[in-house]
Amino acid sequence: MTDAGLVAKKLVRIEVCLQDLRLVDPASIERNLVHERFVEHTLQIAIQAAVDVASHIVADDRLGDAASNHELFDLLARHGWIPVDQVAVMHRLVGFRNIIVHEYEDIDVRIVRTVLEGHTGDLQRFVDAVRAHLAP
Repeated sequence: MTDAGLVAKKLVRIEVCLQDLRLVDPASIERNLVHERFVEHTLQIAIQAAVDVASHIVADDRLGDAASNHELFDLLARHGWIPVDQVAVMHRLVGFRNIIVHEYEDIDVRIVRTVLEGHTGDLQRFVDAVRAHLAP
């Protein structure tokens, strides 16, 4: 059984990151290295928290064996935790996180801006879906 308290704490972490990201004008990251790095790191934290949530649920509810972080989201969708149409978005966000973590020098600021402007809502939808599933 999923530890609802632990998952709830991680979901709040994602939401705090999303609130923090609202402090930055997306246009500023292309000319301000501090803003760019703040956004990159905050997105990394939020996406990692989503991966952690997925991992906890998959393990605690014994939803299957995931060979990758991507597969965690496949299993969540298969078992009704998140909508099926959200899986591809979560795959892309995990890929973005991997670029930040593993290829730091090759980060394209335009992609960072695209994620900031177009995909923070996807992280909130993930939070909302998981929270709805946890509700009694």
